[in-house]
Order: sequence, then structure tokens, then C-alpha cells
Amino acid sequence: MRQVPSRRLPSREELVDFIRERSGKVGVREIARAFGAKNADRAALKRMLRDLADEGRIDRRRKRLHHAGTLPPVVLVDITGRDSDGELIARPTEWDEETHGASPVIHIATSRRATARRARADEIGGVGDRALVRIERSGEEISGRVIKLIDRAKHRALGIFRALAGGSGRLVTIDKKQLGRELAIAADAAAGAADGDLVAVEVTRHGRFGLPSGRVVERLGSLKTERAVSLIAIHAHDIPHVFTRAILAEAEAARSPSLTGREDWREVAFVTIDPPDAKDHDDAVHAQPDSDPRNPGGHIVSVAIADVAHYVQAGSQLDREAQKRGNSLYFPDRVVPMLPERISNDLCSLRPHVDRAALAVRMVIGGDGRKRSHSFHRVLIRSAARLHYEQAQLAVSGRTDEITETIVDPVLQPLYAAYRAVLRARDERGPLDLDLPERKIVLKSDGTVDRVITPQRLEAHRLIEEFMILANVAAAETCERAKVPLIYRVHDEPSPEKLNALREFLATLDISLPKGGTLRPDGFNRILERVKGRDVERLVNEVVLRTQAQAEYSSTNFGHFGLNLRRYAHFTSPIRRYADLVVHRALIRAVNLGGDGLPDGADARGLAEIAANISATERRAMKAERETADRLIAHFLADRVGAFFDGHISGVTPVFLSNSTKPAPTVSSRHAASAMNISASTRPGAHSSAARRRIVLAILSPSSSSRRRRSPVRCGSAWWVIMRHAAMALPSGLYISHDKARNLVRNLRGVAIPASGADTREFG
Repeated sequence: MRQVPSRRLPSREELVDFIRERSGKVGVREIARAFGAKNADRAALKRMLRDLADEGRIDRRRKRLHHAGTLPPVVLVDITGRDSDGELIARPTEWDEETHGASPVIHIATSRRATARRARADEIGGVGDRALVRIERSGEEISGRVIKLIDRAKHRALGIFRALAGGSGRLVTIDKKQLGRELAIAADAAAGAADGDLVAVEVTRHGRFGLPSGRVVERLGSLKTERAVSLIAIHAHDIPHVFTRAILAEAEAARSPSLTGREDWREVAFVTIDPPDAKDHDDAVHAQPDSDPRNPGGHIVSVAIADVAHYVQAGSQLDREAQKRGNSLYFPDRVVPMLPERISNDLCSLRPHVDRAALAVRMVIGGDGRKRSHSFHRVLIRSAARLHYEQAQLAVSGRTDEITETIVDPVLQPLYAAYRAVLRARDERGPLDLDLPERKIVLKSDGTVDRVITPQRLEAHRLIEEFMILANVAAAETCERAKVPLIYRVHDEPSPEKLNALREFLATLDISLPKGGTLRPDGFNRILERVKGRDVERLVNEVVLRTQAQAEYSSTNFGHFGLNLRRYAHFTSPIRRYADLVVHRALIRAVNLGGDGLPDGADARGLAEIAANISATERRAMKAERETADRLIAHFLADRVGAFFDGHISGVTPVFLSNSTKPAPTVSSRHAASAMNISASTRPGAHSSAARRRIVLAILSPSSSSRRRRSPVRCGSAWWVIMRHAAMALPSGLYISHDKARNLVRNLRGVAIPASGADTREFG
């Protein structure tokens, strides 16, 4: 490594060179130590680093510094092919090409042991596989050593079977990347599939001429029923959804623990509060006033979480399967659990009036709402009641039922009193406070979509959230204090590029965003407060959300920006998140609560690999759940062609807005279901007839085969296409320059769409 000159403050170029060439952790402390900078010089050093980050020359992630566009030590990659020497090459799965250019090529290194064994494919992977690799550098070349194979190459295709004469058929793929490519299926390979069936097909031949062929290996159901929609996401994303017999047998053999080695908390009146249709009931809460005279106005809050670590031993088949899945998935019509139902819906479900094993935290809350102390306990509890959010809210408002009338005063009122105290401390902490209600798809008894609603946010929701956050912080603090490795839930601060984009957007609303310094969550909250009640409130909330980094799991702590917390870990849902199960084991080891804690050999390096894997499975789950919701809504709207709906433009894809002299494509009448007129604005909130623009939008039928050639505008639950732009004096079609197209896209975002085809709104 290059020798660093011994001086107090380096130059900007020396800083960039040092960060680029340094391996391992690079932060302000390491730079100051390497250059001999004193404590008094650190403020100037931080300013230099901030300027370099604003210029895009370095990246600041996880409170570490990287040369802009470099790879972290451990990265998820897709093996894309082979080089001229036949060696495997890969590219990072996630890479910002707009900011850093083309993604780097990573040469997959083969270990000597694998070479001696003739490089078995299960050790080094193959083309099309996804792997977790450790980055190694040798000069300009980047190589990666495979730590673990995450996904194998897809040799199956998923699609709709279209029957042909004679019993044969073709597969119309549902994969967006494979649209337009079909597979031929012979009559003896159709496995009885009917026209319109969703099928999984094994590709049997890729010839030079004609269509590739395949055979049906699984019939997943008919797309005429909406129950098949979630199966599309499950198979398209290779989500494990079937447990082997051995795993199910291991789960069935599990038995409830006795009181031995546990504290008896069965007299504590815990309650579970969940959505009315919740599948999991793994957390319970209790609160009471603190009788300690040294804590006037204080509270004792207890949170009990199902003791999953007792049933799922580290290294067992159940554990390996849970780690592979990473988390449970929740579709409107089904759940793909991380653990078998014997564990998730039985032994670890905190049912009322049934003894259940739990890992509990007892927290002392001061009168100011701040946590003063906490302790963890392995206990046996007996829940007093199972409530849903609205039921709890109605009870404290005076409208009790037969379940809540006996517990409202002794159980629920103390919970709400403790919550109101905790809320004061939360407001002082100032976490990011976005207001973006989530849509919920309500199904009928036959599994078809009934309606799409936005559930009301109640105090009961926030009560549970705040108590869970307190418990998660306590878990991270306990493990850190005992110097036990754990998996953190981390959230980085927004990147300079995203902040610059937000600054440009807010300028169109006459809201300034300061350039200097780091923007904290309360700074975002002040922006959101300024637009509260305005027609752009939802739009600004969405843009601020998109500005944020994505939360992830990490064995290294760099805080949680959104919650404005220095340390945070997931502890409260071990039946549906593997990260929580790891934290449970870390707590058992840290507090010496039994022999089934985190294994002695577990270290930060091993947990980093687990964290990278479950972060990837979490993103996969989010994508699958989102795609399923979109498909269900499209299916719901399929027989409502011609109807009008209230909508909200959340984004525009300018596919056919070009500076070409050729006529722009149009939308044929068979694809246009219904139209509505609106006037877009050059600036939301202003009113000027000179800038009036008339845009005609139409619902795009879900069965449209030419969707990719149109310009979709995402409007709430429907897809829309721009049909013509009549404000510009053009002979026909839509010809506008690239700059004008970009301005049009900017101006369209957030425009409200009336539910009447005759209504025309004007926005200056």
C-alpha cells in the first residue's frame, strides 16, 4: 500500500487516493490516525469529506467512506457469462449506473480446494446463478470468491398455456424480461393443461431455428381464478414455498417447554393487538404505573415475544430452511411462512389463556417518556386477550364489548397512559414522519377481490409500533453491552445525488432545501409540515420517501436514519424474520438465558453473510408482494372497462416522448377503455390560462398486448397512457423536444385526476 505522508491535514487528492487504495474500514478516525490529524483538526477534515461527497468523488455509506463507484467487501452478484479464457464473470446485482456508469466486471475466483476437486459447480456456481462473493483486488482487476450460492440459474419458465389444435400448445411467458418469446409444447408434453392455465414448463431444447420447446411439469391453476395470481410471483421469483417431509417432521416433534429455567409471568395480563385478519400473533404487551417513588409519573412496559429460539435450534433443518427463506411473505390470498405452521401458528402463537414460552423485556419508562433501564427474561406467559386495533381503540373510547369490558381499566388504560408518555420522547427524538397510507386488498369468501381500501391509522397502531421500537432498541443495547455479535437493522442517510434531485423538485414548489450540512429527519419533517393540507401533500411525501436510502440488515452498526436512532435491531417478529431469530439467540447468549443461544463460533463475518442474504430475500419478498397486488387490482379492473375512477399520478414513463421527426405512435381504440380530461400544470398550485395544457388519459386494458410500446402513467390502482397533447401547436401526434418531454414528466407528477370524463381541471 502507498505510504501516506505524515502531516496534520491531507489534501483533497490525497484523501481520495487514500480512500481508494485502503482496504477494510475507512472512516474519519482511520483517516485522522493515518495522517496524524489532531482532534482539533477533525472538524476541518469532516468538511473536506463532506465537500468530496457532495461532488460525487466519494460515497458515504454506513458511516464509512468509499471511493465513488467502488464495491463493498461482500456483495451479491449475478454470474452473467465467461471471459475469453472460459472463466466465470459476474456483475453486482444492484448498481447505480446513472451515477457510477457501467457496473464493474467481477472475475469469479476458483479456490484451490475446488480446483483439486475439479471445480464442482455447487462450489463456484455457473452462468445465470446468483451468489454472495467476497471482493478481492489485484491491480485493476476485481475478483470475487464465492461465499454462498443464493439462486440457481432458471431452467424453467412460467407462463400461460395457449392450446392449439391436436392437443399441443404454446407457452406465453409472464416474465417481463422474456415478453414476446414463446415456447412450443408438444401434445404429449402438455400434461393435460387447458387453455388459460398457469403452468411451469421445463425448457427441453434451444434450437437455432424455430421456437424452443418444453414440457409442462406443473399446473398451477387457471388465471380465470384470482387465486392463481399470487402463484405467479411465487414461481417467478423462485420463492421456496413447500416444506420437505423431514422439516415438517422436525416441526411436529417440537413440544412446549416446562417452567424449568423460566420465570413464571402467567399472572401478568398480557394482550396481543393485531390486525383483524392477522396470521401471526407473536408479540404481547403489558404496562402498569411504576410504584418506585424515584420515578414519579413513570411506567413499567413489558413486551413478550414468542420464544422461537427454543423450537428452532441453530444448525437444524428448520434453521437452515428459515435462513434460506429469510422471511415470511404475505399475499392477499395466502401466506408463505418462514417456519411451518406447527411452529408459527401453534406453538409460537400467543393464544389467549394458553401457556406459551416467550422472551420478554421489562422496560422502566420515566415520566418524560424516556427508557431509563431494561432487562430481558425467559418466561412463561398466559395472554389475557387477543384484540384487533379497532377493538382496542373503541374500548378506550368507551365502547367496549364482551371481551374488552373487563380489561379496559386494568389493562388497556395503563397501556395508553404509557404510550402517551413514550410519545413525548418520540416527538423530541424527531424520527422521519411520513404520511403515506397503505392500500389493502379485501377479498371475498371465494377469494376474489371485493374492494381496495386504505385502512385508518389509529392510536392503537402507533402504540404497538412505539413499544416494539423500544424493545428493539433494548435488544441492540443489551447485545452491544455484552459484546455479543448481532444483526442490526440499519438505515443510511440519503445520498447527495438524491438530495440534489429533491432540492430541484422542491424548488418548483417554492420550497428551498439548504445545500450545506447533513439533513436530519426533523429537517424532512419541516418540509412535510409546510405542505400539510395542500394538494401536493401526498406528492411531496412520496418524493421524500424516494429520497431515502433503503433499510437493510448488517452486522456493522451505522444507525437508523429514519428512526433517528444510534442503534437498532429487529427482535419482535422471530416467526416471520430470520434476523429477529438471530437477535433472540444473541440475547440468550448475552444474558446467559440458556444453552440454545448464538453459537460460540458465530462472529461478525459470518453474520455479515447472513445479513446480506436476508436483505436480498426481503427485497425479493417486497417485490413479489407488490407485483401480486398490482396483478390482483388489474384483474379486478378487467371487467370494469369504461368506468371512471378517482386517481393520482405518481409517475410518468416517457416512452414515446421523443425529438424524432417521425409521427408518434397512437393508442388504438381497442386498447383504450375510457378517457378523462385534465389540465396539467407547469407548476403545481399556480393558476395561469397561458400555460393551460389538455391531456387525455385512458385506462389501458390489462389484456393489452402492446403495453410495452405505450407510455404508462401509474395512477393509483390503474395504468394510464397519454393519448395526445393538444396544447402544443403540432399537426398530429406528439412531437416535443427532450427538454420539453422532461418538463412534461415533471409537471405531470402529482396531478389529481377527477372521476368525471366531462370535468376539466386547470392548473396554471
